[in-house]
Amino acid sequence: MLFHVRMDVSLPHDMDPQRRAELVRAERERALELQKMGVWPHLWRVVGQYSNISVFDVPTHDELHAFLSSLPLWEFMNVQVTPLATHPSDLAAQP
Repeated sequence: MLFHVRMDVSLPHDMDPQRRAELVRAERERALELQKMGVWPHLWRVVGQYSNISVFDVPTHDELHAFLSSLPLWEFMNVQVTPLATHPSDLAAQP
């Protein structure tokens, strides 16, 4: 199943800089791991924001939730998920 996911990150302004750096490093490592696993095939930055637009490819809603909540910045994210389906006018969907 494909999911369009928007993640908006909001770190506290008074967060310890070392803690922030550790979280950002761990987030990058986990994101790369999920991409290498094939569950996070697309990742784009939203220009001018601490946000991204992503496509996840996972079998179930529960697995998507597990992957998203495994992200180190999870507690600082507002996440919007939209399940996706093939559009009949998509060139790739044509016989």
